[in-house]
Amino acid sequence: MKKIGVLGLQGAVEEHIRAVEACGAEGVVIKKKEQLDEIGGLILPGGESTAMRRLIDRYGFMAELRQFAESKPVFGTCAGLILLAKHIEGQEDAHIGAMDITVARNSFGRQRESFEETIRVNGIAEDFPAVFIRAPHIVSVSDHVEVLAECRGRIVAVRQGNLLGCSFHPELTDDLRMTEYFLSMARIPV
Repeated sequence: MKKIGVLGLQGAVEEHIRAVEACGAEGVVIKKKEQLDEIGGLILPGGESTAMRRLIDRYGFMAELRQFAESKPVFGTCAGLILLAKHIEGQEDAHIGAMDITVARNSFGRQRESFEETIRVNGIAEDFPAVFIRAPHIVSVSDHVEVLAECRGRIVAVRQGNLLGCSFHPELTDDLRMTEYFLSMARIPV
């Protein structure tokens, strides 16, 4: 059985581990860059992207995360999506910068404007319960990025080859379809 890692520096780590395990795969909290060799896919959880970046830099993870994203499946949710984006509005430098998209941080408002809305995710679900918490949105995508979902006229889920990203938090619902889709990208049967 292949293992799926969840970057365990900050954010909704345990929720993603539970979702992965509910799909029948083994979830591993990744806290050391050497652990990346042991997994078939990686989830970058929601949380706070600036705090995550500081910890990535402190523990010397950046080069290994970029290399991992070049060849293995990576799923970024909320802050994880920001980490994957090649461009971030109002910010000169990207983080991992693997996905050819531009994101806007906190574009759905502050914590008190958090909401849940049922959305259609192409090829995954006609009725996915998407939870948005200080969520970013995807402002633009290149030609080789597939738009999977929109909410309130904004792009909120995309796929680019082995990379999957969404603005919302699938791990905060009982609906496992987004996690199952990512596991299928990592060729892990569910």
